[in-house]
Amino acid sequence: MNEENNQSKKNKPKEKKSSSKGKPGLPKGKDLSLWLLVFFGALFMANYFQQQNVDKRTKEVPYSEVIKAIRNGQVKRVTFKGEILEATLSEQGAQDVKGNISLVTPLPPLPSPDLLSLLESKGIEIVATAEKSDTWMNILISFLPWIFIIGFFYYSSKSLNKKMGGQGLPPFMGGHKSHQIDASQSKIKFSDVAGAQNAKTDLQEVVDFLKTPDKFKEMGAELPRGVLMVGPPGTGKTLMAKAVAGEAEVPFFSMSGSEFIELYVGMGASRVRKLFEEAKEKAPSIIFIDEIDSIGRARGTGLGGGHDEREQTLNQILAEMDGFGTGESVVVLAATNRPDVLDTALTRPGRFDRQVVMDLPMIKAREEIIKIHMRKIPTGEDVDINHIARITPGFSGAQLKNLVNEAALIAARKGDKLVSAIDFSLARDKVLMGNPRDEVLTEKQKRVIAIHESGHALVAILSKNSNPITKITIIPRGRALGFTEQTPEEDMVNQSKGYLMTQLAILLGGRVAEEILLEEITTGAQDDLKRATNIARSMIANFGMSDTFGLLTVEMGEEHAFLGREMSRPKNFSEETAQKLDKEISLLLEERKSHVKILLEENRPLLERLSQELFEKETLEKQDIYQIIGF
Repeated sequence: MNEENNQSKKNKPKEKKSSSKGKPGLPKGKDLSLWLLVFFGALFMANYFQQQNVDKRTKEVPYSEVIKAIRNGQVKRVTFKGEILEATLSEQGAQDVKGNISLVTPLPPLPSPDLLSLLESKGIEIVATAEKSDTWMNILISFLPWIFIIGFFYYSSKSLNKKMGGQGLPPFMGGHKSHQIDASQSKIKFSDVAGAQNAKTDLQEVVDFLKTPDKFKEMGAELPRGVLMVGPPGTGKTLMAKAVAGEAEVPFFSMSGSEFIELYVGMGASRVRKLFEEAKEKAPSIIFIDEIDSIGRARGTGLGGGHDEREQTLNQILAEMDGFGTGESVVVLAATNRPDVLDTALTRPGRFDRQVVMDLPMIKAREEIIKIHMRKIPTGEDVDINHIARITPGFSGAQLKNLVNEAALIAARKGDKLVSAIDFSLARDKVLMGNPRDEVLTEKQKRVIAIHESGHALVAILSKNSNPITKITIIPRGRALGFTEQTPEEDMVNQSKGYLMTQLAILLGGRVAEEILLEEITTGAQDDLKRATNIARSMIANFGMSDTFGLLTVEMGEEHAFLGREMSRPKNFSEETAQKLDKEISLLLEERKSHVKILLEENRPLLERLSQELFEKETLEKQDIYQIIGF
């Protein structure tokens, strides 16, 4: 127990010492201002209640009424306070004026020589006091309401801007939103980023520039102004930027593109200036702008032209990147998954000098990524990292991290101490298709789905250029009522015409199987038909795989004005060509359907056997499938 306590003391982070030694009770800046407001508030309230009390004890009356009270013997003392006459009433006089003790009136501008004689004749005590100078207190009290109003506005706007991400400054002052990581806090290195070897090589030059700039300056080389990292979501662009800062051991300023724009006009350009000023002060340093396409889209596009505030922010970034001097060691890293919509002025040499492509990881890179994420979880001996990498083609680094985490969650829910291969298989199904649905399907519905999925699987097994079948299931997951899983044996960088023709056949296999065994069709093939039509259109219009169109490519104009492109563009093909294209797509799909129908009719016993087994067992693995069909 003592050892554990000692160890916990060692691991406990050291608390920062107070800057005011020997004065633990000294309030901080925020607390001091708060206490000042409380003090002035209490002073104001005390003065207010005192004034209310004074108002109850005194009564301001005309000068003639005071003289009348003196003549009637109701006054026992008169006090001259500068230009004010205060008459203190006797007990009988106070009763006559309903409880007031003193009567107050301004003295007339003309002197009254009979007043003193009248007071002496009545035996009234006469007191004369010098006028007290309470000017500063009166001024302070008069300003107290304004102090409260301004203080309330300041603190409320400060609190509101904190919620909006302005880091405490009022909105009208332009709170800065950049996140700074000091060199000592940059713990991420290139070794923590698996795969992306080509990107590391390109960015290593930036690191060398920042660490040893003299070596390059001697050769007349200049530091790159900016590096644009391009790739699909989840490929580790932000992580790579942090790794560059960690390797170079320089301050790292991070900001998202959307954080520049806010409600107030000119805020974006102001934040750009502040960000670059801070980076220059701490040079050598790195500025990282994530999702730069949110502010760097091509200007003058979309409906009604560009947004003025966004264009001002972009212009300020362009000006700042052009304003770098040769001696300023500041590198701008930016990340986007839409490089096609960026303004050409932003991507030209001199601003973003190079582009680093971070694509989806290949099998070797996926294996390295999985190893990194599996460091912290206990795994069983049956877990094969290479196999997991092979069955996850097209997964990004973020998806692989999610896969490992889901497997650990599944094992924890079951109460296991180790994560097994089955957990990874279930996690993969969950990531791809979603959780199993609790819907209870009727026998007829299950049979239709089993026939549909069996048609997909059998066509894939009987075709030459298809990927191996690994699983068939009719258990509803996510939005799918069932699915047939195919796993490629290797990563594909391009696709042959034979492979695409096979893909068309597999997609149409479910619909044709329904026609053969059910003699009617259902809506279950909706997504299959959509994907088949897109493949057929791409083969004919883009890939030059049609005998009718030959090498001609037809731009279909699928870009949208809201994505940064012009609303309209001239068509580079005629209406006659468009009609021929539609006819060619229909002929290709009909030819593939005829091919699939002949294939399944010839192997109808296999289709019936496979669909019956799938209907009874609901899920068939690879070994079960090939055992049923006898392959």
